[in-house]
Amino acid sequence: MKRLNRTAVSLVVGCMGFAASAVWAADSLQDVLKERGLSQQDLLAAAKTYVPTGKRDEYVAFSSGGQSGQVIVYAIPSMRILKYIGVFTPEPWQGYGFDESSKKVLAGGKIDGKDITWGDTHHPAISETNGEYDGQFLFINDKANPRLAVIDLRDFETKQIVVNPIFKSEHGGAFVTTNSEYVIEAAQYAAPLENKKFYPLEEFNEKYRGGITYWKFDRKEGRIDTAKSFSLELPPYSQDLSDAGKLASEGWSFTNSFCSERYVGGIEKGRPPYEAGCSAKDTDYMHVINWKKAAELVAAGKAKKINGHDVLMMETAIKEGILFLIPEPKSPHGVDVTPDGKNIIVAGKLDTHVSVYSFEKIQAAIKAGKFESKDPYGIPVIAMKDAIATQVSLGLGPLHTQYDSKPCIAYTSLYVDSQVAKWNYCEGKVLDKLSVHYNIGHLMTMEGDSTKPAGKYLVALNKLAIDRFVPVGPLHPQNHQLIDISGDKMQLLYDMPLPLGEPHYVVAIDAKKLKPAVRYKVGTDSRTDQPHPGATKAGEERTVKKGNKVEVFGTLIRSHITPETIEVEVGDDVTINLTNLERAQDETHGFTVSTFNVHASVEPGKTVAVKFKADKEGVYPYYCTEFCSALHLEMQGYLLVKPKGWKPTKTGGLAAQNYTEADYKATLKKVADTQAIIDSVVAYITSVNYKDFPEVVAMVDDAFDQLGKTKDIKVKHEAAFAKKDWENANLWAEQVWQYQVKTADLGLRAKTFLEQNGAKKVK
Repeated sequence: MKRLNRTAVSLVVGCMGFAASAVWAADSLQDVLKERGLSQQDLLAAAKTYVPTGKRDEYVAFSSGGQSGQVIVYAIPSMRILKYIGVFTPEPWQGYGFDESSKKVLAGGKIDGKDITWGDTHHPAISETNGEYDGQFLFINDKANPRLAVIDLRDFETKQIVVNPIFKSEHGGAFVTTNSEYVIEAAQYAAPLENKKFYPLEEFNEKYRGGITYWKFDRKEGRIDTAKSFSLELPPYSQDLSDAGKLASEGWSFTNSFCSERYVGGIEKGRPPYEAGCSAKDTDYMHVINWKKAAELVAAGKAKKINGHDVLMMETAIKEGILFLIPEPKSPHGVDVTPDGKNIIVAGKLDTHVSVYSFEKIQAAIKAGKFESKDPYGIPVIAMKDAIATQVSLGLGPLHTQYDSKPCIAYTSLYVDSQVAKWNYCEGKVLDKLSVHYNIGHLMTMEGDSTKPAGKYLVALNKLAIDRFVPVGPLHPQNHQLIDISGDKMQLLYDMPLPLGEPHYVVAIDAKKLKPAVRYKVGTDSRTDQPHPGATKAGEERTVKKGNKVEVFGTLIRSHITPETIEVEVGDDVTINLTNLERAQDETHGFTVSTFNVHASVEPGKTVAVKFKADKEGVYPYYCTEFCSALHLEMQGYLLVKPKGWKPTKTGGLAAQNYTEADYKATLKKVADTQAIIDSVVAYITSVNYKDFPEVVAMVDDAFDQLGKTKDIKVKHEAAFAKKDWENANLWAEQVWQYQVKTADLGLRAKTFLEQNGAKKVK
């Protein structure tokens, strides 16, 4: 061990020498700027995004993964990708879709009993308390297969997928009410609400419908309560994005639409295409809904059951005065409530204007019964002039709006112009424009759709990258661009390629609001947050065989899997439960059995189960897939699949080595030297206020757990020594050393953490 330590010291000194010489050999800053063709402005932009080693970013962004069906997590301002969260599609690194618990989550997304192996994630939403992001849950929709998922931000894992019972597609999800009572999901393309019901397109107006679903969220359970969720039947317009009212407009929601012409294309039949018929009118409709009263009507039994789901029919909504329409510029996309809830801003893609609607004016018109007309389905229509506060011409192709921490300041994406417009919606004037690359869709400011936007940064979510990055073939990455909005003028800081799906929308939260756990309580099923039935404590590992069913109760800890051999027969159904006994954070283990298509990611404290049929005889290695320690490669075992009725024909032991008494004594010396190092580390840790650092307490607990295992093993190597069994004496002593190495590793990590974080001497 001392030899190893001296080697490590030599390496460190050598690296320091190299680093020092590299510094002296480096060009001056001006030389670097000249050589790379950089400007002072480039340098300033780089400095604004640089996060030094050991430091952390200010914000965490959750981006839709588009056709990957996942969520991408990255940090701001560094724009470093932190994680992909498996949601609607399997994600092997996390074992998502390969262990039994995550398979059950994915199974919640089956449609008509069939697995859907892809998704098109679009709009993430963070849970809110009083209109502010609380960092507890994340919701995201699947446009292609109308589904919604719940991700728990205590561990960044998907916990639930629900299938919309009446929609055949959707785009307008997920949007939360101000206390996350409901998650709003709007339909996209109209279709019959009844499942497996056919009506010809000629009956589009009569039999096809749109709608909005209000998914009831149970915060205590961290799950959507489908039994308490409901939908509102809407006309066969293409509903799109939504937003929930807040503060002044609390209890209401707003959903825009396109193709209110209800046009049905058919170029194969000689008719003009959808894009012509669906943009013929100058206006479409914004739906204004009193969701709070709608929920009361459903509770009072005034909904109709469709596919077993509560649906408030249009006739009832109209009669009860909870549904209204307002014309809006044609083909709108964003419908964004201002932080104070007093205005709703809508941008029409085929109009240069953004329209600022006044909630006060809308309410006055409703109260006075002042409607200009009714739509073909009898819904009252409020005149645009009676609802509009102002309209501002921003440019070509306005889409989405987000808000600044400064009052009345908004940012709107201009798709056709490939620009971001900064403007004042109170004064109705444009303040600044910035070109982006290219064809910006959504945009996002920090906590920009909450009651308290943070400002500071904006991310432009561009659809095209074209010439921004090194070419990688015809399929280009998407391009997210970070923009500084802290001053009067916007400044482009960073281009970030996103090479997974089509990231559609992003939300960002102050990193300090996120409080993810770093370990589970030992034996937890992370997908249910409950104790796992296969949880196993150290020393209780076992294999149970009943008929052709074999169940293994095993454990994982650096650097071995217990059991190390699993024996079954061809045709057996095998379940392997594995509990990670580690308590130190980031000591994740993985598990796979060669060629059986199972994988598990087992974070500290977690228990997972993998199942498969041993349908082929042979020898199949299993191993830890996560590089977890110096002896990671030795963390292995064998699944032995024997033919039916197989009996051993050879007797004798396993291959032996020629160990001697001298080898044993050398190992004992190594053990003693290592213990001296451990004692010195323990002396330092206990001399300071280590108990004030939860991270260190966990590492210390884990270290003593490892060291405690040496007591029983010492008895074994001493017993072998007494018998002059030098092989077992040496190997059991070597195992003592292995536990010491793990202990020392944890102790040194704890010591370094304490030194870097200002630990103080205790009296």
